[in-house]
Amino acid sequence: MSFREEVEDGRGELRKPFLHTGSWFRMGSRQSSLMGSSQAIRDSSISVLACVLIVALGPIQFGFTCGYSSPTQSVITKDLKLTVSQFSLFGSLSNVGAMVGAITSGQIAEYIGRKGSLMIAAIPNIIGWLAISFARDFSFLYMGRLLEGFGVGIISYTVPVYIAEIAPETLRGALGSVNQLSVTIGILLSYLLGLFVGWRVLAVLGILPCLILIPGLFFIPESPRWLAKMGMMEDFETSLQVLRGFDTDITVEVNEIKRSVASTSRRTAIRFADLQLRRYWLPLMIGNGLLILQQLAGTNGVIFYSTTIFESAGFSSSNAATVGLGVIQVIATAVSTWLVDKTGRRILLIVSSSGMSLSLLLVAVSFFVKDLVAVDSSLYSILGILSVVGVVCMIISFSLGMGPIPWLIMSEIFPPKIKGLAGSVATLANWFSCWVITVTAPLLLDWSSGGTFLFYTVISIITVAFVAIWVPETKGKTLEEIQRSFR
Repeated sequence: MSFREEVEDGRGELRKPFLHTGSWFRMGSRQSSLMGSSQAIRDSSISVLACVLIVALGPIQFGFTCGYSSPTQSVITKDLKLTVSQFSLFGSLSNVGAMVGAITSGQIAEYIGRKGSLMIAAIPNIIGWLAISFARDFSFLYMGRLLEGFGVGIISYTVPVYIAEIAPETLRGALGSVNQLSVTIGILLSYLLGLFVGWRVLAVLGILPCLILIPGLFFIPESPRWLAKMGMMEDFETSLQVLRGFDTDITVEVNEIKRSVASTSRRTAIRFADLQLRRYWLPLMIGNGLLILQQLAGTNGVIFYSTTIFESAGFSSSNAATVGLGVIQVIATAVSTWLVDKTGRRILLIVSSSGMSLSLLLVAVSFFVKDLVAVDSSLYSILGILSVVGVVCMIISFSLGMGPIPWLIMSEIFPPKIKGLAGSVATLANWFSCWVITVTAPLLLDWSSGGTFLFYTVISIITVAFVAIWVPETKGKTLEEIQRSFR
């Protein structure tokens, strides 16, 4: 029986009760019968896009947390009398909190749903920003950063998974890339607002994305694939129908999802021996590998401490240069969002990591040569400009592929049976790598800027080889087709 037949009543109206959608959905049957297929597609896209825009507030919060340390480093250090190592610890504690959040993210998202986990993630973020804004010493500062990180760790797993599970295969790449685009917008907002407000006010402004996210979650449907996995078949079909449009025939998609989850009980535990099967170890290796390499290339070290890098390169207005870097990152990520369903994931990853390798090599050489020439020479100034050009090109290259696509692929390739566990492990690996980079970046840059960027160059070259050998193309395939390809 179709959705229309199940809910059509004697008055000729379609009604959707308040179940997992957070709202009422109604459409007159006469009006819907006049709608053409193109209109149904547009309605479907609008419905999914609205859901994506609401959950994208989570990654904006993510990006705001990442970018906060850059414009506030000097003023927080001065106001609270922190040492360089104390502020470095502050910058890295969000990653420690995110690792704890990552450990729990998969299981929370599996047992209470994608929407419920995002609501849970929003609460520690709000408390964390308030703790920072009222901090009088490093204790509240550290506690707030840990709480923020915990929420961000849950968000970083849940949002890409939710988007991948609600999006049709023709739009999944573009919509999935909105996750990283929102992160870059959050980073840019923290850079830009940091030019005009103090660090305490900036922390208060960091609360806004989550304050909007919480009520917004009441107006979007739960992931239909999660509902199907949990055995809520009526709600599953309702959610999918709302997402695809009331006049769209969802029979084929419903049957495919049902077949995919039929052999997977929600209470079936994954055994260690199961991980030796190709359909499990291969996506685990690819997902974890991409998310680890994404961080080890040093991008977050550059983002967290971009102001310091520009100062060392001789820029007098380092804060303005940092804002410019944020703008470039947003634009490049937006281009990736447009390209990912046209060119494919794999080619963008290869182009991105290759561009990062060349850009980081340029930065490394520039800093090495700068150490050998006189500070007042024209060559020294030229090398400073070249190092900044290399950093900008690296951020552009990263944003075109290695920024958005690893999270997208992670959300696509993990089978339903291990998605919660595998997602937690992959998110934990990503945040642990991020913590390593952010805690070591200022120390490494103080030791040798050239040596630091040379190390990042080697990691980027390894990434090119990894993608070329292991990463499959997932463009234009349903999640069920992708998972069958690993068998």
